[in-house]
Amino acid sequence: MEGWLMALTVSAMSGGMTAVGAAPVLIGWRPSDRNTNALLGFAAGVMLAAAFFSLIVPALDIAETQFGEGIIPPAIAVAGILLGTLLIAGIDRAVPHEHFVKGVEGPAAERISRLWLFIIAITIHNIPEGLAVGITAAGGDYDATVAIASGIGLQNVPEGLAVGLALLAIGYSRWHSFMVAALTGAVEPLGGVVGGWFVGIAEWFLPWGLLISAGAMIYVISHEIIPETHREGHHSRASIGLMLGLVVMLFLDVWLG
Repeated sequence: MEGWLMALTVSAMSGGMTAVGAAPVLIGWRPSDRNTNALLGFAAGVMLAAAFFSLIVPALDIAETQFGEGIIPPAIAVAGILLGTLLIAGIDRAVPHEHFVKGVEGPAAERISRLWLFIIAITIHNIPEGLAVGITAAGGDYDATVAIASGIGLQNVPEGLAVGLALLAIGYSRWHSFMVAALTGAVEPLGGVVGGWFVGIAEWFLPWGLLISAGAMIYVISHEIIPETHREGHHSRASIGLMLGLVVMLFLDVWLG
């Protein structure tokens, strides 16, 4: 299977887990606030482990293969992580969007409905996830692809639930809330194709792509998810969720990789 097609297939599967997570809204299930924060904390833990064990470490290995040991591989790691951070931070500042608790941020957003603000916020979260899966798949490492796709798919479940519940809470119907939450995962296959296409035409981009995705993920965890889970006083439950997500992803990465 060609790199870009593998990237599309795998990223579509991981993105589709968002719909699985959103499914409970169809029956009107609502977890408590502290359990919702625990689920988001779990998502943050999976993303954190994936950023280091499935992105940064393999990127360093690839860079050492390309350039040998020395200062170049760690320098590439530093530059790539910072580029990913700056990319998502720039999008976060330039694009109007809305957080589940903090509300509207960014330039004038009066004419943008709350629905689209939520979609933009989740799109910002999912861009690096799709890139990460696509780049890894296009790199040809089956075990690494399974590990990161599984981890990101797992963290997409609570994310889909959170989106569905948020939309349900502001007055949208169960079916509408489910459909919008499910569609937020559609950006991941797009990111996967972009990542797979770049790797297909330039293998040198692989470590850079992995590191940029890692930097973007870490920024999202610190700037978006953790503050949201701690804002309502349920930080203990959220921290437990984060640790569980981290060790689950670590187990998957070691077991499958």
